[in-house]
Amino acid sequence: QVQLVESGGGLVQAGGSLRLSCAASGRTFSNYHMGWFRQAPGKEREFVSDINWSGSIRSYADSVKGRFIISRDNAKNTVYLQMNSLKPEDTAVYYCAARVGVYYSHATSYDDWGQGTQVTVSS
Repeated sequence: QVQLVESGGGLVQAGGSLRLSCAASGRTFSNYHMGWFRQAPGKEREFVSDINWSGSIRSYADSVKGRFIISRDNAKNTVYLQMNSLKPEDTAVYYCAARVGVYYSHATSYDDWGQGTQVTVSS
């Protein structure tokens, strides 16, 4: 099991940017593929982005493609989500998650989850 702690959320105006971080501990971080998900009030949790163990493969939900960038630093046991051109509809609690096994994009079955960080985008 890997422990995950998200940070970097907050309140931002539409068009602004935020960078989320997710720090991992407990196991070898580079063994894990990582994902970001979000859940808005009254909605189901949805996939945002993922990245394979080495950082060589990334995928994005259509709703964030071209605006968000996922990256990781295995030396720092951290995965990032750079969010640009934020919109009010990006308002949600953002979660990072970790999984092992074969990488495939847009996976939704993850082994470990963080507690989430709130992102609020005002219009």
